[in-house]
Amino acid sequence: MALQGPIPISFELLFPYGCYVVGEVTAAKDFDAKRDTQAKDKVTGLPVWQVPVMDADPSLKAAQKTVTVKILAEVQPVVPPSLPGVPLAPAEFEGLEVKPYVHQATGRLAYSISARVMRAPRSGAGKSSAAAKDAA
Repeated sequence: MALQGPIPISFELLFPYGCYVVGEVTAAKDFDAKRDTQAKDKVTGLPVWQVPVMDADPSLKAAQKTVTVKILAEVQPVVPPSLPGVPLAPAEFEGLEVKPYVHQATGRLAYSISARVMRAPRSGAGKSSAAAKDAA
């Protein structure tokens, strides 16, 4: 099979309605290490950070809305500014990849999402043409 390892994906395809950071950026734990250490990406060697993100897709069920995005970066990423009067920070990610795996507790297919960069959205970005039509 030609497809091996993580699958690259665009922000617009993964989050067509955009997304919002809903928590702190924290160091991802290395569960294979004997001590409490930060995980490092096996390919790049970069430290792994994680941030909870809420998908703005209105068709998702509540349990599907929040996902964790892992960010591979030498220094801790900074959450973009939040919206005025709201504790949500719109964000975009670059260098997105998904890694399918089988969730051990449920036996179901799940996905790990990783990115290289987190930033404030560019104006008009994050909305697909379908989302733009819905808003009109």
